[in-house]
Amino acid sequence: MTAAVLAGYAVLAAVALPRLLGRATWAERAPRLAIAMWQAAGVSAVASALLAALTVAVPTAGLGHTLTRFFLTCAAALTTGSPAFPPFATGVPSMTGGLVGLAAAGLVAGRVAWCGGRVVLGARRERRRHVEGLALLGRHDGDLGAIVVDYDERLAYCVPGRHGHTVITTAALRSLTAEQVAAVLAHERAHLRGRHHLVLAAAETLARAFPGVPLFERSRAEQVRLVELLADDVAARRHPRVHLAAALVSLATGRAPAFTLGAGGQTALTRVRRMLHPQAPLGRTERLSGLLAVGLLLGGPAAVAFLPALTTFVTHCCHTLLGS
Repeated sequence: MTAAVLAGYAVLAAVALPRLLGRATWAERAPRLAIAMWQAAGVSAVASALLAALTVAVPTAGLGHTLTRFFLTCAAALTTGSPAFPPFATGVPSMTGGLVGLAAAGLVAGRVAWCGGRVVLGARRERRRHVEGLALLGRHDGDLGAIVVDYDERLAYCVPGRHGHTVITTAALRSLTAEQVAAVLAHERAHLRGRHHLVLAAAETLARAFPGVPLFERSRAEQVRLVELLADDVAARRHPRVHLAAALVSLATGRAPAFTLGAGGQTALTRVRRMLHPQAPLGRTERLSGLLAVGLLLGGPAAVAFLPALTTFVTHCCHTLLGS
């Protein structure tokens, strides 16, 4: 029953959660919380699938019996000096069911690990090549704290990694004022400090591991948008919003390399409206509700999986203590 509930939730989450979270009108007011919500939704679905397979292999009710034996044995040893071993059923699954469950869990975990490794290593390899090219074609500007590349397309982006780099082209420098340049570079540094490339790598991993699943496809697209909103908010704390908005308009048509994070792109114009007409941030109650939802998404599958073990443990302990 526990495995069926977890598997059913995994399927429901994969289909229903993207529709539910996609309707959230508060996401632009709290992009950091929205990112956490999408990440928690993805983890919740994958964890439910894993735990469903594992509970087939190792029924959690059996764990409850084991915990009860351990507890009562320790209690007897402390009170009487001689351990007692109550004869409980162990709930051991059949050999076939156990192997099927372990194989399914191994496939899910292995698929995620394989795709995650390909995403991370592939992006790192591309970034290393790009940095080598920047060393030959670009020059470091100490005043800007960025690498300047002589290029006719207006671009500003960052190359994440252990030694992150902020890059801006000469075309962008010619089209932007000094204040706008400072604002857009602050946006890129916010990406580097926040390690937003890791957020996007996790979303890309799940989308590749389970292609066509609505939750992971929508989550990847939403998190690409939300990290840009978050970087905008960080930059706007130190620079006037109007300067950042003007810079986004100028850089809207630029396309940064796929393995980098750029200030322009398809979302630039919608972000301009957000910069010029900011909404009020979420209140404390709304934020606490969002954090509670994140906690439920992350802890819910584990709670469902181990509830039979806890129930068995409490039932047998109470029965033994009351019977004695």
